[in-house]
Amino acid sequence: MGMLQLNAILGSLVVTLGFWLVWGQLPALLFALVGVGVAAFLLWRAETIGAVWAWATLLLGVESFAWPVATMVQVKLSGDQGAQPTDEQMALILTAVLFGLFSSIFWLTFSYGLFKRMVWKQPEEGDPTGALESAPDRKQNEKARKK
Repeated sequence: MGMLQLNAILGSLVVTLGFWLVWGQLPALLFALVGVGVAAFLLWRAETIGAVWAWATLLLGVESFAWPVATMVQVKLSGDQGAQPTDEQMALILTAVLFGLFSSIFWLTFSYGLFKRMVWKQPEEGDPTGALESAPDRKQNEKARKK
């Protein structure tokens, strides 16, 4: 098993754990399907280990953003139609909103940084492939071209 596949499996475990934290009462088979689906997605979309974790953190950010919404829906479905939520339910919603939005912003920003790090260089003359080039290499090449 290669490092890319190992990281894809670890990334899918992390994303599945986040999914379990949001939707804890679902059957275990569904969590297994989510884990396999995320692992397959990561292997399909990511060509490098950095890309695996960029996609995994993006999915964590989306999950974190969905947590407050899921909590509000669960509270609404558990109560009577038209009845006001109890103080305990309101505290649960407040906690989900505060921590969900904070962690969502963190994971989405982290993911953005990882994706931004994987910048595609512009194809140069004689280089039709447009291969990946890291930011420090790009700066060195720009300095060399200016000289």
